Amino acid sequence: MLPFEYAVRNLLRDPTRFGQKAIGSCIVVFLVFAAGSFNAGMDRLLRSSGSSENVIFMGAGSEESVERSEVAMQAEAQIVAGVRNIKQQMGVYAVSGEVHYMGMLGFSDGASGQALLRGVTLNALAVHEEVRLIEGRFPGAGEVMVGQLANIALDRRVQDMRVGESVVFEGERFEIVGIFDAPGTVMESEVWFNRSDLMTLTQREALSCVVAKMEGSNDFPLADLFAKQRLDLELSAVRESTYYAQLSSFYAPIRWMTWLTSILIATGAVFGGLNMLYAAFASRIKELAALQTIGFSRAAIFVSLVQESLMTTLFGTLLASALAVLVLEGQRVYFSIGTFALSLDLPLIAVGLLTGLALGTLGAIPPAMRCLGTSLPKALRA
Repeated sequence: MLPFEYAVRNLLRDPTRFGQKAIGSCIVVFLVFAAGSFNAGMDRLLRSSGSSENVIFMGAGSEESVERSEVAMQAEAQIVAGVRNIKQQMGVYAVSGEVHYMGMLGFSDGASGQALLRGVTLNALAVHEEVRLIEGRFPGAGEVMVGQLANIALDRRVQDMRVGESVVFEGERFEIVGIFDAPGTVMESEVWFNRSDLMTLTQREALSCVVAKMEGSNDFPLADLFAKQRLDLELSAVRESTYYAQLSSFYAPIRWMTWLTSILIATGAVFGGLNMLYAAFASRIKELAALQTIGFSRAAIFVSLVQESLMTTLFGTLLASALAVLVLEGQRVYFSIGTFALSLDLPLIAVGLLTGLALGTLGAIPPAMRCLGTSLPKALRA
């Protein structure tokens, strides 16, 4: 075998070419980190937003979108009376009739932004146990409380969404009186209104849904049976966890488009890297032939060439890893119904490192085989 120092020394024979190959592999691996963290973050948000104990009663035929659903006002009381094993806290049933509305909010400086608005009553806190009021109080008439990530959804500064500030909806001004968090759920990006206010301003006479918290996750059949028996209410019962899992499937094309874009860009970088390796190895045909004449086998030279390529791509992989930690880790991304954080977990890091390893190994094989495939006399005369 050739000495390992030979491969190391050859890396810096042409610093420009070394830099190009390293940057190319850095781009490919960085795109893998970006696409992987984006897809994992969105999927994790949607799958963790729903509770297996919560049941969403929606209008029949509107199971795919709670915003389009309509449920009669009297359904909330009927569900309390007709569904067994609903969880109680201090004698109050954990049932929340809600209005969901995607609307535009205005600000004092004339700017506006879109967010998911939820009209609720105090019972919502008994149903959505993830919600924790971290500042202020629950909203009354003419007031709202906002999720701590609502500023990202509305493209505002954090200080614009503090307690005491105000927002404008349908020409009416609402004071922000509370801030809440709900870690890992879509609710952190929402703005919660008093239900009566939101229904009045959106001219709704029906609820979007009724959410009930059951005693256990195995009590869903009781809620489903009620929805099927009360044909007059035209209800459909869906587990909250199932609803958000279906939303995850709905957004799957976006995630696939992210991967496809990354793959297309990475493919261009890979072909560019192959061209550089062809040129780099082809310029050393005489040198490689000379190594064969002094006794080194073609297999030994092939391994040395792969070592050179592998060290270059691993350098680019380490650079991509450092950039991913600095640029991607903790970055918040907003989409239509929520905000999620990009994060680099161990499986994703392993995929990135394996990508760099594959680039260095597989990318060197065609150029090396082509250069070593030339007959020795012809290579010496090259």
